[in-house]
Amino acid sequence: MTPRLPRSRSPLFGAILAVLALSLGAPAQAGAAPPPREDPGTAPITPAPQSLTPRADRAVITGTVTLVTGAKADTAALEVTERALRDAGARRIVRGAGPVENRLTVYVGGPAEDSPSSARALKSLGLKGPEGLRKGGHVLGVGAGRVVLSGVDAIGTYYAAQSLRQLLPHRARPGAQVGGVAVRDWPATALRGVIEGFYGTPWSHGARLDQLDFYGEHKMNLYVYSPKDDPYLREKWREPYPPEQLAQIKELVDRARSRHVDFTYALSPGLSVCYSSDAEVKALVDKFRTIADIGVRTFAVPLDDISYTDWNCPEDEAKWGTGGGAAGAAQAHLLNRVNREFIARHPGAEPLQMVPTEYYDVKATPYKKALAGQLDKDVLVEWTGNGVIAPTMTVAEARQAREVFGHAILTWDNYPVNDYVPNRLLLGPFNGREAGLAGELAGITANPMIQPYASKIALSTVADYTWNDRAYDAGTSWNAALKEMAGGDARAERALRVFSDASYGSLLNKQQAPELAAQFDEFWSGDGDAGRLGRALEEFGAAPGVLRERLPERGFLADAEPWLDSAQAWGAATRTALDMVEAARAGRGAEAWELRRKLPELTAKARSFTTKAPDGRTMAVLVGDGVLDTFIEDAIAEHNRLTGVPGRPEASSSLGTHQDNTPARMADGDDTTYYWSSAAPQAGDHVGLDLRTVRELGGIRLAMGKAGSAQDYVHEGVLECSADGEQWQRLTAFSGKPEVTFTPPDGTKARYVRARSTAAQDNWLVVRDFSVTGAGVDVTGGPPPADGSALRAAADGDPDTVYRAARAPQSGESLTVGLGGTRAVSSVTVLAATAGATADVQVRSADGWRSIGRLSGAYTKVPGSTTADAVRLVWGADSGVPEVAEVIVR
Repeated sequence: MTPRLPRSRSPLFGAILAVLALSLGAPAQAGAAPPPREDPGTAPITPAPQSLTPRADRAVITGTVTLVTGAKADTAALEVTERALRDAGARRIVRGAGPVENRLTVYVGGPAEDSPSSARALKSLGLKGPEGLRKGGHVLGVGAGRVVLSGVDAIGTYYAAQSLRQLLPHRARPGAQVGGVAVRDWPATALRGVIEGFYGTPWSHGARLDQLDFYGEHKMNLYVYSPKDDPYLREKWREPYPPEQLAQIKELVDRARSRHVDFTYALSPGLSVCYSSDAEVKALVDKFRTIADIGVRTFAVPLDDISYTDWNCPEDEAKWGTGGGAAGAAQAHLLNRVNREFIARHPGAEPLQMVPTEYYDVKATPYKKALAGQLDKDVLVEWTGNGVIAPTMTVAEARQAREVFGHAILTWDNYPVNDYVPNRLLLGPFNGREAGLAGELAGITANPMIQPYASKIALSTVADYTWNDRAYDAGTSWNAALKEMAGGDARAERALRVFSDASYGSLLNKQQAPELAAQFDEFWSGDGDAGRLGRALEEFGAAPGVLRERLPERGFLADAEPWLDSAQAWGAATRTALDMVEAARAGRGAEAWELRRKLPELTAKARSFTTKAPDGRTMAVLVGDGVLDTFIEDAIAEHNRLTGVPGRPEASSSLGTHQDNTPARMADGDDTTYYWSSAAPQAGDHVGLDLRTVRELGGIRLAMGKAGSAQDYVHEGVLECSADGEQWQRLTAFSGKPEVTFTPPDGTKARYVRARSTAAQDNWLVVRDFSVTGAGVDVTGGPPPADGSALRAAADGDPDTVYRAARAPQSGESLTVGLGGTRAVSSVTVLAATAGATADVQVRSADGWRSIGRLSGAYTKVPGSTTADAVRLVWGADSGVPEVAEVIVR
């Protein structure tokens, strides 16, 4: 259901990525992670109970514990209870009929499990029983030397045991005291779980078994088996499973049942089904019968991500016609037959679930009208909210969905799924869902990431919300999820928090890396201290190593491997950038330049780690994007300011970004990289450059389109410039050509240059290069530049561009920088990319050329205290091949 990486782009896919790109750059908002909170006096239970009241009494974990159960005691609840007692220090657990003096007595079972002893024990504690609570509801009482677990049904008792597991301490010996508590609890919505419905490599069998254990521990009761890349669910839906694969599904079904999780089998015939065919209905029912034979009792028919404008057989068009209404009627016909001929005749089967082709928004359409009017009313309809990936979901929207679809709604919430952004981990909490939403729904399912173990952080918060949405706090739940995954190891927990902060942003969590971003903001505002930020960056860079050493959840490490590598490298790069700024501010120019020279390699390493997309492409992973990389860019800008150069222009776009082809790529001086929009330009859309200072404009180059996307350029547009970003001057118009070059009239000065579309178009936009050369800076001499370099790079205001000579200097050769007129010169600084060249630094005044110093190493700063109209470097006879990043005249 989530938009897979397409072989050909779609407007929907582009729109999603555009929103994502905008959201990650948005300011912090409610829902950003708060600082860690201290545990309350009573041990926390997650999900948060509907009611928890501390008592004045207590219970003590004795060496021997008496376990009192009903005749129909739930086996799973007993297993969880006994394991929790042993972990708390009990050495021997015996079955008994009642309390024994000086021994803890634990009562397990509610009315449905024929446990009158539990009812009497609750009464002795002054507590009401679970009667009247909804399915899964329970009472847990601790105090007066006893523990009582009583569910309204067996599932409720199992959930009470999961709560007890969290309340009891971990001790090696008996004697631990447990504070008295009364818990009365029930779920906010009936169905709570996970739908494995992403595109890409399906989870392994071992990962699925592990997930089912996790769902039981977190009181989730639904797992939907719907991996898009299982061919027997889609392309081969009519064919039976091979015996070994069917055996694995049976093992999953059995594990799910033992954890009180309903295993839902979701068959997706929409790619090829003939809705009117009796044979097709029989094939679908037969496939369901095979699955029912191994114990499945919950079934779904997803009809998402298919076309309903093209029929799979001519009989369907003959029967229903064409259009959305016809498709809705055909789908209702098929589903009703399955519902009546299989679900209704199969004892114990739960209500049929379906995913409509129009599975998002609440707009009334002919398709939805047909489905609402013709589909059997007991079928559950799945819905993703107002969008494929809905940033928010409200009570009002859920009511509208129920009305427009005419059925009970089960949400398919596309978080934390990442198949549409497979180079990201989405580790932030479930967010943006209004309190009270759960009560309007038949249930809530979450679509997880391709990475099962890394998904647990977000899924834990989903479980908290679905159980008790009115008490849900995203930050508190996120903290609890990190703590649980760290297994009680404080160092691992802190490292996991630091690492996860850099993958916090998503459509549901607007701020990326909220904690680290706040520290960067504090530093740049002047209120922060470099030492504190330095320690934070050291901690960030060290976090992957700590996790690899100490995190108990080893599957997370495998899932996150390239992101861990990238985070470690970003830690080194950002710390180097900070050291560079501090050295420059302290006047240690040579040290600052040496650190800056390291940054390209460090950032390249941070960006070098990759993962595979569902379509097989290799993609660079993203960690803290928009925060870590922006800090380095800001640090370079600060170094430029302190050194006295404007630096590389900053590129921007009013359009979104497709994948990781960011606006910065059109200003990086490399024609092989490019900015790629995520939508087609409309009139007024633009791409632009901030030159960082008002200066005279030289030649402007706008190179658009690329191989395979030759039409992705602005077809009708204008070049404009501005000194303030508000008032714009038209330079020239262009039409029908992907490459535009223009030289403004002499004396044209501006800080901002942009290319603006003047008409709407269908094609997206690719910009390989958008550059402006400076006027008034004249670099002459030699040696001649190497291929791909230029003399002007030695004094273009950007230390990141380098004049690289093609050879060593010949006798008498020099490199001359004209200043465009006579001006006061207080100093000349030469930044070299290598330290091998030697030269005499000279200035030209009315009296001719005179020497003011010698070029020594990669960084040279010599005082001028004169007026001059040019500076030159007269190369030494023993000079190596020159590589000059910038000649700076102040």
